[in-house]
Amino acid sequence: MNSIAARFEPGHEAASDVDHETLSIEEFFRSSRAIIGSVETVIDGKREAVEMALTVILAEGHLLIEDVPGVGKTMLARALAKSLDCSVSRIQFTPDLLPSDITGVSIYNQADREFEFKPGPVFANLVIGDEINRASPKTQSALLECMEEKQVTVDGTTYALASPFTVVATQNPIEMEGTYALPEAQRDRFMARISMGYPDSSAEIAMLRSRETRSPLEDVVPVVSGQQLSAMIHTARNVFVSQAVEQYVVRLSQATRTDPELRLGASPRATLQLVRAAKVRAALDGREFVLPDDINAIVAPVLAHRLIAANRSGGVARASVAEIIARIVAQTPVPLGAGGLAGHAG
Repeated sequence: MNSIAARFEPGHEAASDVDHETLSIEEFFRSSRAIIGSVETVIDGKREAVEMALTVILAEGHLLIEDVPGVGKTMLARALAKSLDCSVSRIQFTPDLLPSDITGVSIYNQADREFEFKPGPVFANLVIGDEINRASPKTQSALLECMEEKQVTVDGTTYALASPFTVVATQNPIEMEGTYALPEAQRDRFMARISMGYPDSSAEIAMLRSRETRSPLEDVVPVVSGQQLSAMIHTARNVFVSQAVEQYVVRLSQATRTDPELRLGASPRATLQLVRAAKVRAALDGREFVLPDDINAIVAPVLAHRLIAANRSGGVARASVAEIIARIVAQTPVPLGAGGLAGHAG
């Protein structure tokens, strides 16, 4: 059993989540800059990926980081975890991993003559799932209830997970050996998917110099407490979304469902998560209201992994889906009076 996970008793609710403390937008902005700055001491030159990862955490979503091995996927997840003063656990997904290795198991206690639940590593605020697509679909399905309902059911008993709760999973491209494609239901539970990409030459040279003797992760310390993190989450929830922007988001989602180039469009869950992420995006820019620009900035990472192109029998044709999303955004009118913007996106 993971030692960090053991800190959470079944049914426990985090005290900071009950208080509903909020911050001013200025305090939110300062705290978010502190987190980003801390992560960038480890991950250099990837501001967009760092900001999107933080956006997902503050929007109470789950993040999927997909890229080839060795580009810093796990390093980003670990840097985020060390920058936040909350409980963290890590699951290394392998072909022989069992669902009970994730959720926990009931063990018979001979002294008490009753079954005792031993919580698995999913009982933490931030769960790092390393190489999630190397486990079988059966094992991956153990996360479905956790990610959507923030609870675990074992032997007919339901246990509440910690709050806040976020899964940050990494995966290699499905074309690589030893990987399984994530089921559509699993992909839809991830708020966003991002890629790290290769570093530019200057960042790679700096990495060679800074990591010659030690890892920069050793110097990362929490810059935001658990209570502050909960307050940031509640602050983002209160960011204003106008009716015009809501209608704009719905039009984007509906366009993906009727587009002839897509076999699978955006789900209602995707629409909801797009708005939640846009609220955080607005707060990260120091605003208390969402603009259509906030939607357009995150629409690709929030929707692309959920959509399936009509010309593919399985998986996601990532480049073509990204192009389809860009076309849909360009063709969807931006609402009048939404932050003073009018006309068309793009």
